[in-house]
Amino acid sequence: MKQTLHSVTIALGLLTSIISWSQVTLPPSGSNQRSEVTQYLGLVKLTIIYNSPDVAGREIWGKLVPYGLVNLGIFKSTDQNPSPWRAGSNENTTITFSNDVDVEGKPLKAGTYGLHMIPGADEWTIIFSNNASSWGSFFYMPSEDALRAVVKPVASEFNEWLTYDFTDRQQNSATARLQWEKLAIPFKISVSNGDELYVKKLREELTGPKGFNWLNVVAAANFCATKKINLDEALGWVQATLDRNIKYYPLYLAKGNVLAAMNKKDEADAVMKEAINLPDATVQQIVGYGRQLITQTRPKDAMPVMEAAYKRYPTTSAAMIGMARGYSANGDNKKALKFAQDAFKIETAPQSKTAIDVVIKKLEKGEAIN
Repeated sequence: MKQTLHSVTIALGLLTSIISWSQVTLPPSGSNQRSEVTQYLGLVKLTIIYNSPDVAGREIWGKLVPYGLVNLGIFKSTDQNPSPWRAGSNENTTITFSNDVDVEGKPLKAGTYGLHMIPGADEWTIIFSNNASSWGSFFYMPSEDALRAVVKPVASEFNEWLTYDFTDRQQNSATARLQWEKLAIPFKISVSNGDELYVKKLREELTGPKGFNWLNVVAAANFCATKKINLDEALGWVQATLDRNIKYYPLYLAKGNVLAAMNKKDEADAVMKEAINLPDATVQQIVGYGRQLITQTRPKDAMPVMEAAYKRYPTTSAAMIGMARGYSANGDNKKALKFAQDAFKIETAPQSKTAIDVVIKKLEKGEAIN
């Protein structure tokens, strides 16, 4: 009986403890609202979660947020183990990377990290801690650092609320930035294998239902050609589709682009010579290929392409302008002007007519039009 009463007493004590420590949901203290910002670098997802205090008329840098490391006088923060700033308020500011990244040129594995900072008048240290679940910086230990990066603070417009955002956004890089009061703390994040991640995704998708759509094959091959990566496999994707007797101009163009990226000029030219004679090849596509050759400083090779477009579509202004561009690129402005004037006569769309008029005026001055 005594043991039973003892057990009940322990249970009641535990229940009382749980009840006393459980809290109802209320707004955050000090208006430090919970905030979150996410940015994608290609397929890589970056997320910063933080609590956002306001300035509220206070002096921030060097005062409310001291420079250097500070003994907070509680838990693991001591004179021997002073703490950085929590880079926000309340619990840990965290940053999550879905894939491996580089921060300020230094590699960092995928995962979630506690984000801390050591402020300074001239430079700041950004700390990525493997401990992402503690409250603030009270439990910070240098031994848990995954990475440190030193950056320079920069002046910014006034921000009442502490805010994180991403600037200088590219496919494989962006600059994360803390902004508060009149200061910004930027740190660059990049993905060194961002293109390879896309290739991996394309490879997966092209072996599924998406691979039966030839337009997807064209898009995938052109991506590889533009980036000059994974070219052998890209060529295989296109050729496998052509082997299924699917023969359209965009497929041939994609194959030509891949071969050109592989520095196989003669093979690429042979593919495109066949492409411009395909039944589905439009005047815009043929002339577009001719202009591509002009851009590549191959005006003599461009001329037969423009002639092929004009032969197939002799009554279109697009083919006539193609001829004008071909002759201009080869130094014959007289013939170029004649074709441009003929194009102007038959064109009916006001916007196109205006564009042709600009070409004519340049040729009349002896100027190049490409």
